[in-house]
Amino acid sequence: MSRDKQLKERWDLVVGKLSQQFADGDSLDLDAIIYLIGVQELGQLHRPYKKDQKLDLMHVAICKLLTPYGYYEFDFVDEDGWPHYKVKEQLPFLKAGEQSVLMKEAIVNYFVETEFIE
Repeated sequence: MSRDKQLKERWDLVVGKLSQQFADGDSLDLDAIIYLIGVQELGQLHRPYKKDQKLDLMHVAICKLLTPYGYYEFDFVDEDGWPHYKVKEQLPFLKAGEQSVLMKEAIVNYFVETEFIE
């Protein structure tokens, strides 16, 4: 099976499972999934977040997702429980479509590692 086809199948599986669990079957988009990963990584699941905190959660998720690619490295957890990362290597300039593929691949890998999907 080609890598692109496998990525698409796994991406569709992730979207389907998360959409059923968190959106009553409405299809979640990439940003919503990144947000959910941020909440998962923070570990404070059942609390309201302000707008700036939601952006911070997405940043946490992106750092976590791109750590295996060598772009970020976990640094520490602050007194409020928020994980912090440091930049190891600047992200290359990517077109929007390339960014989307990179993030989808990173998300699929995250959910394979956490055994949410095979």
